[in-house]
Amino acid sequence: MQAAAPARTGSAVAPLLAVAGSIISVNFGAAYAKGLFPLVGSAGVTAVRVGLAAILLLAFWRPWRAPLARRDIANVAIYGLMLGFMNLLIYAAFARIPIGIAIAIEVIGPLAVVVLSSRHLRDFAWVACAAGGLYLLAPTTANAAALDPVGVAAALGAAFCWAMYIVFGKRVSTLKGGYVVSWGMLVAAICTVPVGFAQAGPALFSPTVLLGGLVVAVLSSILPYSLEMMALSRLPRRVFGILVSAGPAVGALAGFFVLGEVLTLVQWLAIGLIVVATGGSAATAGRS
Repeated sequence: MQAAAPARTGSAVAPLLAVAGSIISVNFGAAYAKGLFPLVGSAGVTAVRVGLAAILLLAFWRPWRAPLARRDIANVAIYGLMLGFMNLLIYAAFARIPIGIAIAIEVIGPLAVVVLSSRHLRDFAWVACAAGGLYLLAPTTANAAALDPVGVAAALGAAFCWAMYIVFGKRVSTLKGGYVVSWGMLVAAICTVPVGFAQAGPALFSPTVLLGGLVVAVLSSILPYSLEMMALSRLPRRVFGILVSAGPAVGALAGFFVLGEVLTLVQWLAIGLIVVATGGSAATAGRS
């Protein structure tokens, strides 16, 4: 009986480590991907990343061996659509504003999932905290006047897609994780590859772009989404929300170390407010 305790502890820690690994991988992968934007544009990098990820996942998991039940097809399709548009929009944001700021705006999506699932008014105080962070990034302040409004809008669109990704990812997380991610990535590729080809054309297939896209696909798609699917099947949505709240800070650090993106003190304060709001709302909802 006593020997079973370490196994239970390890079982509890594993999904937490999975989310942490996902956050680190996806943010440093994003910083690397931004370095490829001059070659094929943000949509081109998205297309290569998602397309290669879909091919690799399908080859590895071969999900057609266990066809989806009819009742699951719609949820998996929406999961894949949100995955594809989330990638297109956040990369469009990365092309126009610093990575840390883009992710700080995008993480409002998980915050919304937590708040909308709460029945306590006190949890909405975290919305005010996040709003304060967004205000510091808005063009109404001198500090944020240089932020591209299109980039900010793209990050907000990615936030919506991320919220839907969590909702529908949770719905299909009871299925075999690798199969779900494979089908979802295929749907995402069908959405993103035509857009990327329209922007970049045959340049998508140059050896440099394909090799770089393969690195991005592993760091930003295959590894993190597989880890997240495993974690979502074993963690409540609120706990997942607490963990992903660290994303903006990790993204800002990745932007600094990989791309030399330096944020102002006010921008760091804005990111901090949004991180606190996201993590705090999830914690409060969990206690409720």
